[in-house]
Formats: sequence, C-alpha cells, structure tokens
Amino acid sequence: MERILIVDDEVNVRKLYSEELAGEGYETVSAATIDEAIASIDDELPDLIILDIKLKEESGIDCLVQIVERHKNLPIIINSAYSVYKDNFQTWAADAYIVKSMDLTELKETIKKLLSKKDQPKS
Repeated sequence: MERILIVDDEVNVRKLYSEELAGEGYETVSAATIDEAIASIDDELPDLIILDIKLKEESGIDCLVQIVERHKNLPIIINSAYSVYKDNFQTWAADAYIVKSMDLTELKETIKKLLSKKDQPKS
C-alpha cells in the first residue's frame, strides 16, 4: 500500500485528505509542522508528500527545500490556497502545484499520475 504524507497546519484539512485518500486505497500519515514532517519522513519514507505552503509561523517552502535536499526523487505536491506562490521559483522543485479546492479530483488524479511515474523503471 502506498503511503502519503499530508503536511498541513489545519487539522480539518488533514482529516479530510486522510479519509478521502484512505478511500482510494492509500495509507496516510499527517504532520502539522516542518519538524513533524521531517521526523515522519526519517521514520518511514513515504511514497509521496502533499505539502501546504502556509504552516502557521513556518513556511512550507522551507520544508520543501529540506525534503528535496534529502530526497531528490520523492514526489511532492504543493497544495495551497494561494496560487501566487506558483511564481516563486523555489516551488518549482515540487512535482505539482495544486490550488486547494473542495473538489479533490485534481489532487487525486495528480497523486495517481505521480505514483505511476515513480513505479516505472528508469530508462
């Protein structure tokens, strides 16, 4: 079962995503802070990360940079309510950028696409 780490400071978002993704057959773990996210990654490397940009007083971009430095091939989806960060070159290190919505169709499709790419043999 593929494991997805959800990094978001809003507990309701973490719960919603966990329930929706569990219904799609994924195992999920959640983190509200950068420290929790890094600890979770170090404890058991997930197959994919969904990362919010605004984490209370912390920056999801800082978290993104730390993750990419450690795990270059780990798929990361930035999932933010703010589309303005798409223009920040640091967010380009993520594999996808999705603006939050009540409809999780785009997020689910992007997860499937990125995980299927991860499973393909490198040529």
